Order: sequence, then structure tokens, then C-alpha cells
Amino acid sequence: MTAPHDGSSEIESLVRAIHDSDLRLGLAVTGGGSQAIADLLTVPGGSRTLVEAIVPYSPESLSAWLGSRPEHYCAPRTARSMAMTAYRRARTLRENLGESATATEHIVGVGCTASLASDRPKRGAHRVHIALQSTRCTTTYSLELQKGARTRAEEERVVAALLLDAIATEADVAERPSLPLLEDETIETVRTEAPPVWQDLVTGNRTLVLRHCGAAAPAEEAQPEPGLALFPGAFNPLHEGHRRMAAVAEDLLGRRVEFEISIENVDKPRLDYTEMAVRLQQFADQTLWFSRAATFFAKALSFQGATFVVGIDTLERIDDPKYYSNSESNRDDAIRWISRCGCRFLVFGRHDPRRGFVHLDDLPLSAPLADLCQGVPESAFRADISSTELRRSAQTEN
Repeated sequence: MTAPHDGSSEIESLVRAIHDSDLRLGLAVTGGGSQAIADLLTVPGGSRTLVEAIVPYSPESLSAWLGSRPEHYCAPRTARSMAMTAYRRARTLRENLGESATATEHIVGVGCTASLASDRPKRGAHRVHIALQSTRCTTTYSLELQKGARTRAEEERVVAALLLDAIATEADVAERPSLPLLEDETIETVRTEAPPVWQDLVTGNRTLVLRHCGAAAPAEEAQPEPGLALFPGAFNPLHEGHRRMAAVAEDLLGRRVEFEISIENVDKPRLDYTEMAVRLQQFADQTLWFSRAATFFAKALSFQGATFVVGIDTLERIDDPKYYSNSESNRDDAIRWISRCGCRFLVFGRHDPRRGFVHLDDLPLSAPLADLCQGVPESAFRADISSTELRRSAQTEN
């Protein structure tokens, strides 16, 4: 790699090649790397490439962009969530022009989050994470900059150059200038190619579910059997409490429990392909479904007659009117539809720091939901495990 240099003519040539490709970009940059937006717009042809560019600079703006507050603002997962959001918006905006607008286009969402030099000392590393989301794959580039070796403006130029290089790679641009990296700086790249059924799930061409039986099994389209025992969740991570819940549910229901992860969530960004692959690897010989069913109303339509294995916190959200446009009437109508689909809930209690151990009988549920629930006694199951705390612990150890 070469030492930092201006390279304005090389950048102009690179951007011109990007504009000449079939790439259509949705771009979100939290601050560092924003010079790349100017680079893309300075060279004529930007309207052919950029569908949308946004700079969600403050934590509040980024949280609004993603639909929820990220656990970490400068992290690969956050960059991927930004890229997925940008990809979805770019697809929607182009599809509004008509189906033919997206038929031959290569639509890509790009997310960039960086922690660079500022006007006050930083305890952590100076770093950048860039993610690209297309229909085919999710790609993440991560770089830790040598702290104190550059000014803020110089670090900004490095991030912008890396961002343009990542975009040019996606556009199959062969001739690209060398990146202005120092000798000990290395880019880490993670790329997850999606099987066709995953691609169809993300684009909405498959609206039901996908099934995997073990991490090594190929992805396949399948229809669920009526009356299955289904354990929906994020499983981030899958922990011993989940496994024990599944084992107890199998004993009580007399059937094998299958797991389900929705790539859409009303409280969180949509899952990208890398995240889907990470979640899938946790399941050995269990059956895991990926779905687009963000709500239990949608899950009931997809999994007719299922008994849903849920924790008490999930059941409280199912009964919360805020998820039904703040309408108790809408909530009750949705729960009645769940009942008409033949679905029920097997409910596991959970320890709450404020309330102690909470089980089904402790909740003032709406009548339509209460009629569908069977509680698991504390004597049969208790596991005070938090997925959030497990993630924090893992990050501390690493």
C-alpha cells in the first residue's frame, strides 16, 4: 500500500467508472466517509448512480434511520443494518418507477460508520466499518487506523477512499487506485453469499418461510406441517435457557420443537445475510425456519395450528396495544385471528429484577389472549439468562 496522497484525478476516474456501471446506490454515512458523497456528486453522472444519500450524524438520527437504537454505533453489525436499510429504501424508490426500473439494475445499499479523530481525545481505536448489501450478498469491510498518525481530514480521506473502493468493487471496476494505508493497516473483509431462496426471502418473492435442518444442510423452500410446536425468537445468541425451554416444551406437548427467526422485526432492523448465517450456525440438528413474519398475527397465518413457545416478556408484547396502532380493538381482532388459525401459546415464566419471578397467572392479560395460553410452572422451568447480558459479556471477553 502507498502512503497517503491526494489522488484527485484517480478518484475522479474511479467515480466516472462507477457512474458508467449499472450500479444504483442507497448510501448512509454517519459522518466519517461523507466526502465520498461529494466525490460521487462532483463527477457528472451522479444521478445515474445515487438513488439516495443520507448522513444520520447524531445518535438520535441513526436510531431513527434504523428504526431502533443500535447496541454499538461503530460496529460491523451497525454498518450492515445501515446497508440493509439503505438497500430496502433504494429498491422501494426504484420500484416506484415501475417493475422495469429494477429488472436490469444492480441495486446496492451501503452503510458506513466510523470513529475518527475529533476535537477531544478518544480512548478507543480509530476505526471504520463499511457494509454493502445487494440481492446476492452482504459484504463488510473493517479497518483500524493507526491512532495519531493522521489528522482528522486525512483520516476522512482514507475512509472516503475505502468507501469508494468498496463501491467500485461491487461495480466490477477493474482499475482502482491503491488505498492510502500505512504499512501495518489491514482491511478485514467478510462476505456472505446468499442462496437463491434467501435472496427470494429478502426481496419478497417468497412470502412464507424457509427451512434448514442443521447448519450444513442446503437452504430449501418448504411448507410447515399443521400443528407443529414452534419456538420463535431472535436467538442472539441461542443459549442454554432456550434449549431447556425447548426440551420442557417437547415433554409437555409431545412433539419436537422447531425454531423460527423472522428476518423482519417491528423493533429492530431487518437481518442481513451475514447475520442470518451467524444465527443459523447455532442450530445443530434442530429445524430452523427463516420467515418474513414479524408479528404473531403473520406467524399464525404461516404456521397454521402451531403452539408457540414463548417467554413471559414476549407474551406481554403480544398483548401491548402499542404494537397495534395503540388500539385495544385492533389487538383483540388480531388475537382472535390467531385463534381462528388454530394457534395457542405455551408460556414460560421469567425472573424480572423489579417484579421477581413472573409467570402467566401474574399477568393481567386481555381475555382473547388469556384463553389461548397455557403456563409452564416455575417448578418445571426456571432459567434467569439474558441474551443482552450474554452479548455484553462476550464483547467484554473479546
